[in-house]
Amino acid sequence: MRTMSLLTLAALVVSPLAAQGGKPSDPDKNVAGTGTLPAGWSARLDLATASLATLKLVSMPPGWHITTGPSGIFYRAADAATGSFHTIATIHQTKAPAHPEAFGLFVAGKDLDKSTAAYVYLIVRGDGMYTIRQGGAVGARSKNLTTGGDVNGWLPSDAVVKQDGNGQSKNVIEVTGNATTKKLTFTVNGKQIAEIDAPGGNVGGIVGLRVNHHLDVHVQDFAVHKL
Repeated sequence: MRTMSLLTLAALVVSPLAAQGGKPSDPDKNVAGTGTLPAGWSARLDLATASLATLKLVSMPPGWHITTGPSGIFYRAADAATGSFHTIATIHQTKAPAHPEAFGLFVAGKDLDKSTAAYVYLIVRGDGMYTIRQGGAVGARSKNLTTGGDVNGWLPSDAVVKQDGNGQSKNVIEVTGNATTKKLTFTVNGKQIAEIDAPGGNVGGIVGLRVNHHLDVHVQDFAVHKL
């Protein structure tokens, strides 16, 4: 495997997918942000009213620190897979949110600066639950891509490390895309939790991070590998 080269782009905030953001009964609790992102990073926030001034994404070796604010996806356009790929990130939840909120990776990102955006994501929560969904298009609800789970598609897994008494957790999240079989395989802490047919048969696209609102997380060892 080789790690894909990373390029820098100007930071960008684009029209969001409202259905994935904070609900009226669970409004975003904004944080004081800088209004900017590290060089090369872009954001697509879920709510049209959200802005970079209400969240933080900063370079903090080893990795990046994200505090939300509004929920959304964070990515570098150069982290695009054009065939079979593997992506991985170690994500630390540093403090407990008021109620379980989720974070993880997205893949197969398309048209992320347009209203027709689409991506597939795996996110995990501090209560040991996960969900795999497809979202992105403005005004459309995200679609559950797994069977079972609760009404919102949340499934329990022993692979997901729950938050401890201090509200902290560490989860290593991986997604592998096979362009030949058109399958996406999802792994948490070394254990495969799901394998699905890639929507539309497309495994390629931009890869990045998904962080819901009300979270403080540290991301390290984020990488995309061409297979």
